[in-house]
Amino acid sequence: MVVGDHAWRVKGAWWSLRSSKPTPVRSAGRGRFDSCPLRPSFRPIFPADQVNPPRLRSIPAVDAVLRSLGAVDLPRPVVVAVVRRELAALRKETEIPGPEAVLRQVRRGLAGLLVHKIRPVINGTGIMLHTNLGRAPLGPAAVDALQAVASDYCNLEIDLTGGARGGRASYLEHNLALLCGAEAATVVNNGAAALVLLVRHLTAKRPEVVISRGELVQIGGGFRVPDILEASGARLREVGTTNQTTLDDYAQAIGPATGMILKVHRSNFFMSGFVQSPATQEIARLARSKRVPFVEDLGSGAVMATEKIGGLEHEPTAAEVLGQGADLVCFSGDKLLGGPQAGIIAGRQRAVSALKREPFYRALRCGKLVLAALQTTVDQCLAGDAGHLPVLAMLQADGASLVSRAEKIVVALANLPMRVSVGQGTAQVGGGTLPRSTVASVTVDLVPGELPLEIFSQRLRLGAVPVVGSITKKHFRIDLRTVFPRQDEALVQSIVAALTVAPGRE
Repeated sequence: MVVGDHAWRVKGAWWSLRSSKPTPVRSAGRGRFDSCPLRPSFRPIFPADQVNPPRLRSIPAVDAVLRSLGAVDLPRPVVVAVVRRELAALRKETEIPGPEAVLRQVRRGLAGLLVHKIRPVINGTGIMLHTNLGRAPLGPAAVDALQAVASDYCNLEIDLTGGARGGRASYLEHNLALLCGAEAATVVNNGAAALVLLVRHLTAKRPEVVISRGELVQIGGGFRVPDILEASGARLREVGTTNQTTLDDYAQAIGPATGMILKVHRSNFFMSGFVQSPATQEIARLARSKRVPFVEDLGSGAVMATEKIGGLEHEPTAAEVLGQGADLVCFSGDKLLGGPQAGIIAGRQRAVSALKREPFYRALRCGKLVLAALQTTVDQCLAGDAGHLPVLAMLQADGASLVSRAEKIVVALANLPMRVSVGQGTAQVGGGTLPRSTVASVTVDLVPGELPLEIFSQRLRLGAVPVVGSITKKHFRIDLRTVFPRQDEALVQSIVAALTVAPGRE
């Protein structure tokens, strides 16, 4: 019997206590009558079959489900929460499945959560800077730097010479400025943050941003440059048309309310035909004559001549644009630079110092892990060792080595009930970078017998080592240019596992 607020549960039903008029009762051991202030009168609130109807009794207890699950690669409180959630959902069903079906449903709930846990993935898409797959992989040196800094204390903001508090990332900023051919540089947590900081600072007193209509681009994930600018509190002054913007358009738009001129490099698309836009040098001269700051958002962040790598198109570098007169440039650290996600701002010393004094700057600054990885990446570029960065190594991988790897994979899969062959493909840089450039590549083409390609693709994605590739009309394709040689063995194991998944375990 459980008591609470004048209610009892007896034999599966809830009862309430209802008081009535006082009734005289004889006191025990006394020869007189006392007045009883309360005569209990019990009545059922909910019948037993409504409180715990038979269909709900078949739902197993949480402890029973936990014992049946066995080992799960999740913290126990997480597993318990998922089990409770799934069992609660069963209470709303008109029919309760059997114990095995309940256990399968719980396992599906756990798998649905576990699949979102960040872990390594084999990228067989042929897109080197795949935004959904984390963009640029870090090189071995950056990974070593991460491990060293992550597992120990570090001199993040201490001057080891005098022992007092020091500036954050001063070494990195010094070397970034050298790499970009700039007077100064700084780092925030991503490219959009760099643009927001620039706009907030430069439009604090004069709110207008002059920008060409042909540069109001949309970046990944549905984010649009106009939305980012307006979220910064700026007012857009659009000039020209989608395909035609002249220097005179900029000149006529500049006025007392102009806080900055912004040029956005069209790094994730290109226009051809009847297209015109003034060069950086021309806009820079106009900006200087009007005493208006001129900023160029480069996006992809090339720091070397891309046209010398595998016949790629030319991508403007920070040093090149600053040399043409831009006051400031910004770009991403996890694209062609090959570092971690970061937003880099470089340019005039006075302007960069002012940005770092902005109160909003503190909300955007990077932590020790990003700074350590980026610092190592920048040092490699300055030392002429950029060829060891994974993205550049992918771009420069020769076709013969890719064919050799593909043939070994085909041999390893020869005894499986599927057709496997070496094919030819075309890889892309991706990440909103070099949209006109493609690189010839080598693929492993799979036809998984009677298994539908969509099911085979899903099994690969949900495997112990997830594999992401592409589906054509006739086969599943894995582009080896974006698969590291050290992953070949794991790739073969994942393919074997995808073909041998037991029925009912998907």
